[in-house]
Amino acid sequence: MTSVYDLKPRFQSLLRPIATRLVRAGVKPNHLTFAAVVGSIAVGAFLAGAGPLRIAFLLLPAWFLLRMALNAIDGMMAREHRLASNLGAVLNELGDVVADVALFLPLARLAPGAAWAAIAFALVAVLSETCGILAQALGAGRRYDGPMGKSDRALLVGLMGLVAALWPATTAAWWILLAAGAVLGVWTCVNRIRMALRVLAEPGL
Repeated sequence: MTSVYDLKPRFQSLLRPIATRLVRAGVKPNHLTFAAVVGSIAVGAFLAGAGPLRIAFLLLPAWFLLRMALNAIDGMMAREHRLASNLGAVLNELGDVVADVALFLPLARLAPGAAWAAIAFALVAVLSETCGILAQALGAGRRYDGPMGKSDRALLVGLMGLVAALWPATTAAWWILLAAGAVLGVWTCVNRIRMALRVLAEPGL
């Protein structure tokens, strides 16, 4: 299933020089993972307190882009510079879930009419990542299938914020977008488990 995640190799190629310089400076992947989580919590708290202000809407695309960059860089540092660790794997998975919840729940504050849709979107985000981890636990490898993976969620909410900063009235349609995102998230859960079971059913596994 097509996903924004498929563009990750190209995104990584742009960030690889930064990852190399950070490694030379003594920065560890876990430092970036922790920064992404703490930053997401801080941004989420600001969004919840600021409400539907233009700066809050603009912060959404800006932070999601930075968060995706941090996630990509810490992964390259871990894999390509042999800095991977069990603690890093735990922080990466738990951090993504915590960051998503911290960023998605405040959407209900930015668009009160979308409260239940925002809650559903956040819940399904947690479930989809859980399905990806479950596939790995079963021995089928970590699944990143779409159509509403982490990168897709970031793109959707980032665009929602950008458009709302230009046309605030569009927040009236957020409940539709978030509800659709939640439905696509359920589809993502099904895809990840289905693909994991298919891998496990292959001969020799």
